Amino acid sequence: MSAQDDVRRAVGAVTDPELRQPIADLDMVRDIRVEGAAAHVTIALTIVGCPAADRIEREVREAAASVPGIESVEVEVGVMTPTERRALTERLRGGRARVMPFGPDSLTRVIAVTSGKGGVGKSTLTANLAVALAQRGLAVGLIDADVHGFSIPGLLGLVEPDGLPPQPTRIDDLMLPPVAYGVKTISIGMFLPRDQPAAAVAWRGPMLHRTVQQFLTDVFFGDLDVLLLDMPPGTGDVAISVGQLLPHAEVLVVTTPQSAASGVAVRSGLVAGQTGQKVIGVVENMSAMTLPDGTVVDLFGSGGGEAVARELSTDAAPVPLLGHVPLSPALRRGGDDGIPVVIADPDDAAARAITDVARSLAETPRGLAGRTLPFRPR
Repeated sequence: MSAQDDVRRAVGAVTDPELRQPIADLDMVRDIRVEGAAAHVTIALTIVGCPAADRIEREVREAAASVPGIESVEVEVGVMTPTERRALTERLRGGRARVMPFGPDSLTRVIAVTSGKGGVGKSTLTANLAVALAQRGLAVGLIDADVHGFSIPGLLGLVEPDGLPPQPTRIDDLMLPPVAYGVKTISIGMFLPRDQPAAAVAWRGPMLHRTVQQFLTDVFFGDLDVLLLDMPPGTGDVAISVGQLLPHAEVLVVTTPQSAASGVAVRSGLVAGQTGQKVIGVVENMSAMTLPDGTVVDLFGSGGGEAVARELSTDAAPVPLLGHVPLSPALRRGGDDGIPVVIADPDDAAARAITDVARSLAETPRGLAGRTLPFRPR
């Protein structure tokens, strides 16, 4: 191969950090010329002001310079034309029209994390569970469907120097979700006016439905193994919308040990069953913690997780209690700092419990019976 071919191959292998694909596959590589020991590389970014521009240019320069015999590299950066962007978004959608890619035939496992009431630590658990699944090598997406009480960006440390969540990059009508700890994440908090970061989201049913639908349709998650939805507490508009849009989704119910929470948590599982969704397990959060001297502190009592699992089980479809996540200062601290406890302190009792839940979920994938697989026999 010629030096020009070597440079093209090296440059083409550079990965777009937002789309997570080689730039050659995205048709971002334009002209490649090699004159003696000098390489001239032209690339086209997806949009003007691409937030990953500096990184892509730097990595392209480094890739070209890594080719034997190349001593200097000149990189020219341009932007795709509208026609080229439309072709790219169509290719990213797999040639399909603007449709929700997580339908019944999707190979992505969709898990909605629900609770009957607020304050049970559902969002903290969801964020840590997403990261724990990503640590197992799975491709994970996370939708913050708790529109009125969104907190996922902060829990995952998705905060810019100005204290606000990053805004997704847009390629025409396609949105690229920010990534934290290997988890592709989207939240309504990323779309609030930058001059009103504390603005309340005072929306009713139709707006909530459209928001969830847009997150599912217009956000480019790519090929995912698991898509988690952090649901709002209760059985209101969003729960109904998700039931309509994703009737095949699985549901993980979060409760605390006390009966005041567990009794309400049962209702969220029952509503999921009414829409055709399957409850795959219960997680008891804020369980008893063991102090260094061996003292056990059960601040919220005990038995709530077992009670919810028992109430939601039937002879044909038993619902397991997947784990007890104990009260943990490290878990709380990780949420405040934006560093999930499974990353910050993996030996903490809560981190180990969440990791065990992630392992249970990963080892019991949803069945593929009746689903179309993306290949054909020859």
